[in-house]
Parts: sequence; structure tokens; C-alpha cells
Amino acid sequence: MFIPKKVKHRKHQKGRRIKRIVETRGTEVSFGSFGLKATSAKWVTSNQLEAARRMIIRYLRKGGKLWIRIFPDKVITKKGQEVPMGGGKGSPDHYVFPVRPGRMIFELEGIEEKDAREAFKKAGDKLPVKTKFVKKQ
Repeated sequence: MFIPKKVKHRKHQKGRRIKRIVETRGTEVSFGSFGLKATSAKWVTSNQLEAARRMIIRYLRKGGKLWIRIFPDKVITKKGQEVPMGGGKGSPDHYVFPVRPGRMIFELEGIEEKDAREAFKKAGDKLPVKTKFVKKQ
């Protein structure tokens, strides 16, 4: 599971979930030959990212290299069950990464395109965002 070692602030504000804004950073295949790109906006949790990573590793079979281009560092808090209103913000529960359309999530190198497509298809099923397979130009 992906958890930051140290954070500047223990609790984040939620922010706005604007779906129409496209990503400006991390949109190109930079390290590998193939990439998995997000085409919708959603919060990706550390558990979802780990499940997708495991699906890709299964297809690598000790060959190839994987780059994970996102890291969940935004904390989501949760109050206990049956806690009345008030009493402040809840305690940290899990971490997410707010993905916007156009963001590169994974990159692969050293594997055939057919296998990379299949690995990214299976990994994309584990993620809450819509994804597409891209090749390096």
C-alpha cells in the first residue's frame, strides 16, 4: 500500500472535484514505451493503485520495467460510526491521488505491445477512472 512517510499537514481540505479541467503535467509517455492514460476524473486510492500494480506485475513475469507516475499523498479523513455532528474533523483514514483527464498513470518498457495492452486493460479494470492505452511517439 502506498502511504507517504511524512506529510506537512496531517489533514487536507477536500477541494473541488472539477471534471472538465484537463491535466497539464504528466501527460506524455516519458520513461517507457507504453503508457496507461486517464480519460476521466476521479480520486484513485492507494489500495486501487496497488491492485492495478499487481495486475501489471503479473504480466511482466520478471521481464520489463514498470513506472508508477502517480503517488497518493492527499489524506482523506473519516469520523467514527454513530458520532454526532460537531466535534471537529475526523481522523486520517486513507490516501488518494486526484486524477484528472490526460494524466499518465503507468508506463511500461521491455514487454511486447500485445502483452502491454492486455496488462493495462486488466489494470484499468481495477481503477475507478476510464483509461486508454498509448504508445510513445
